[in-house]
Amino acid sequence: MKILRFDDLVAQGQVAGKRVFIRADLNVPQDDAGNITEDTRIRASVPAIRLALKAGAAVMVTSHLGRPTEGQFKPEDSLAPVARRLGELLGHPFEDGVPLVANWVDGVAVAPGQLVMLENCRLNKGEKKNDEALARKMAALCDIYVNDAFGTAHRAEGTTYGIAQFAPVACAGPLLSAEIDAITKALAQPKRPLLAIVAGSKVSTKLTILQSLASKVDGLIVGGGIANTFMLAEGLSIGKSLAEPDLLADAKAVIAAMKARGAAVPIPVDVVCAKRFAADAEATVKAASEVADDDLILDIGPQTAATLAAQLKAAGTIVWNGPVGVFEFDAFAKGTETIARAIAESAAFSIAGGGDTLAAIAKYGIEKDVGYISTGGGAFLEVLEGKTLPAFEILERRAAG
Repeated sequence: MKILRFDDLVAQGQVAGKRVFIRADLNVPQDDAGNITEDTRIRASVPAIRLALKAGAAVMVTSHLGRPTEGQFKPEDSLAPVARRLGELLGHPFEDGVPLVANWVDGVAVAPGQLVMLENCRLNKGEKKNDEALARKMAALCDIYVNDAFGTAHRAEGTTYGIAQFAPVACAGPLLSAEIDAITKALAQPKRPLLAIVAGSKVSTKLTILQSLASKVDGLIVGGGIANTFMLAEGLSIGKSLAEPDLLADAKAVIAAMKARGAAVPIPVDVVCAKRFAADAEATVKAASEVADDDLILDIGPQTAATLAAQLKAAGTIVWNGPVGVFEFDAFAKGTETIARAIAESAAFSIAGGGDTLAAIAKYGIEKDVGYISTGGGAFLEVLEGKTLPAFEILERRAAG
C-alpha cells in the first residue's frame, strides 16, 4: 500500500513551521462522573503528537468522543477530560492539560511548537456525512493532514476522509502506518501456514469475514457460538447451546471452500459443558459426540485446545479475533488461555484485534508476546472481510497524485 507517511515527512525536514492537523482516536471510556477509565487510545496518540512538536510544527489534534448530536454541545461530549490526560502524558509544558479550542472550524490560532486540542469533531454539522464545505474549511486550517486514527478508518467522515481530499498534504501517522504494515504482513504477504481464529457468539456477524478468510488461510479456527453452528453443520448435537441453525448452509460452504483448497476448519473433538450459563456452574468435559440435550457448550475441551495449540505453535502467521469460550468465567476459560499462550509462544507473526480479544490478551498478560495488537475494532473486522477502508483509499489516492 503506497501512502505518504508522517515519519518520512519529518525525516525529510518538511514539517518545521507547518500547521499540522492530526486526526487521532481519543474515544475513551468514561464513568458517570466523566473520569476516564481506560486510556490506551490516548497513550497511543502520543508518538504522532510528540513527533510533530519536536519537528517544530504548529499542532492541532482532534477526535470524536461518544455519539454527540451535531451542533448541540453538551458537557458530557467535551474532550476536556482527554485534554487533561493527554497533557499529563506529554508533560512539560502541558502538565495542566492541552489547551482546548471550541468552535474551531473557521480558524485556529496556534504557533510553531504549540499544541491545541480541537473540541469533539462530531459536534460539527456535516462531520458524519462528510460534507464537502466542512471538509474544505478544515483542510484550510492546515498544511499537513495526518490520519492517525485506525479505529475510524472504516468511516468516510469529514475528519477521516473529506479533509484528506483537500488538505495540501495528506499522510498516515505512526499508529495508522503500523496498522497498515501489520495488516499487509498478516494478510497480503503472510508467511505460511496462515492460521486465523474467528470466534464470537454469532456466525451472522462474522459470516463475510469467514467467507473472505476461507479463500486465504491454511487453517480457520472457529470458536464460541460460531463453533457451535459449525458443529451442527457437521452433524453433531450441541444441546441447547447458542447457534444459528438457519446458517448451516453457509457454514457448510465455508468448510467446503477450505477443503477444496486442501485447508481445514478444525471441528472440536471435545467440549466443556454446563447445565446453566453462570460463573459458578459445574463444568463438565465431554466428547463432542456426547453432548446432552440440556447441555450448554461454553468452551473447547482440553484435547481440542492442545491440538489447536500445536498448530498455532507451528504457524507462520496468525490472525486472532475472538476468545474461543466464555473466558470471563474461570471454569470456561482454559480453552482461550491455552490458545492465547500458544500464540504467545509461537514464532509466528501474530496480529490480534477486537475488544474481547484485547481483554483476553490483558487477562493472560501476553501483550508483549503478540506481534501486533490492533486498536480498531470495527476497522479491523472490515479489513478481515477484505474491504478497502475509506481512510486507506483516500491516502493511497493522494499519494498517487
